[in-house]
Amino acid sequence: MVIHDILVPIASIERWVQYRRFNQLGCQLSTICYMGPSDNNIGERDKMTATGESNTMSGTEAPEGSPIRWRICALLFFATTINYLDRQLLGILKPVLDGEIGWSESDYGLVVLAFQFAYAIGLTGAGWLLDRIGTRAGYALATGAWSVAIGAHALATGLVGFAAARFALGLSEAGNYPAAIKTVAEHFPQRERAFATGLFNAGSNVGAMIAPLMVPLILAAFGWHWVFLIAAVPGLIWVGAWLVWNPKQRSIEAKAADRVPLRQLVRYRGTWAYAIAKFLTDPVWWFFLFWLPDFLSKTHGLAISEFALPLFTVYLIADVGSIAGGWTSSTLMRRGVPVNAARKGTMLLCAIAALPVALAPTLTSLWPTVLLISLGVAAHQAWSSNLLTLVSDLVPSGQAASVAGFGGTIGAIGGMAMAWLVGHHLDAGDGYGAIFIAAASAYLAALLVIQLLVPQIGAADRP
Repeated sequence: MVIHDILVPIASIERWVQYRRFNQLGCQLSTICYMGPSDNNIGERDKMTATGESNTMSGTEAPEGSPIRWRICALLFFATTINYLDRQLLGILKPVLDGEIGWSESDYGLVVLAFQFAYAIGLTGAGWLLDRIGTRAGYALATGAWSVAIGAHALATGLVGFAAARFALGLSEAGNYPAAIKTVAEHFPQRERAFATGLFNAGSNVGAMIAPLMVPLILAAFGWHWVFLIAAVPGLIWVGAWLVWNPKQRSIEAKAADRVPLRQLVRYRGTWAYAIAKFLTDPVWWFFLFWLPDFLSKTHGLAISEFALPLFTVYLIADVGSIAGGWTSSTLMRRGVPVNAARKGTMLLCAIAALPVALAPTLTSLWPTVLLISLGVAAHQAWSSNLLTLVSDLVPSGQAASVAGFGGTIGAIGGMAMAWLVGHHLDAGDGYGAIFIAAASAYLAALLVIQLLVPQIGAADRP
């Protein structure tokens, strides 16, 4: 029965498109009879009915979207790029710092854990703060803070210094996604949100691609301290651009009426649908981010100097997936498909596209393996574009950052659990096979949870 419910959105898309014009005509005739021909909002009301948009359901303040929304989207993209660029630097510099600092692998693990722990708790805190001070001030505060934190790495001289810098970085970088999700909800109509989310989320892959190209150049010219100092500059420039190009009078600040305590938000099924889906699927992204180089090294004999092209390929194709996933559901909604069918149908396609990655450990040639993993990572990013947008489908924009932050915290906890389980699994000599199978099946499991908890997007939520 549940599988049938998941497949219904796909089957309904074609039928909905066929009858859309007839339904719109009926809506228009009935509205004219009731309101009279002087109602100037007939066309927009019909459009919102056809696409499933509703101010009551999603809390959209501007159904037509902000006139500066694509400029805002570009700023979100650059912020996300800087966010991922900064967090990648320590891992790339690790071979150099091993000699300079003289830490052990366990010491480095504690430094990584400091970032992950701070990131997990920071997501919920950032969401709460953003829903109270608004995205214009909150996003600037978060980006400025993480820029200072990445620069502070240059002052570290040992384990404690780096752990403190990483903790500060994780705590402040956690503000990026709750702020971006809330900003999209404020500035974009529901039918455009997934595409906008896919565009800004592509910055995560761009940051991951730029970091390994930038670090060797700065390292050779100035040394490792300057890598961190120079990395602080783009974020500070971004803060100025954000405040100038996102004028206060046009910014949609948090409304007191929309502020709901987290203890109340966690009583609703939609909050847990998002959070559990993050718990199941975020670890897949972290797995590829942390273990893909090791997997390629152990299964295909790649040296560190040979990682660049395969990893660049994976993240480039992931960018395509991020944009394509958002474009697909947004295009369906613009053509009249209801939000429930458009969002879940696209997520089902992403979940199916991720399944073949389970075969990656069985392949013996490098490039078929790289391309298969690229498909899996692209499917993840396409999935994420719609999962992140689900927040604004389920709650008003005044609550979006809190829900996004809470779900992000649950996802980060899943990432930490994954790191522990994968490490012990590999230490036991069991190989990568079972890990890839779990990664491939996570999306169908997450979609099943979403369908069970939120059978119909737009229906009244209840505890």
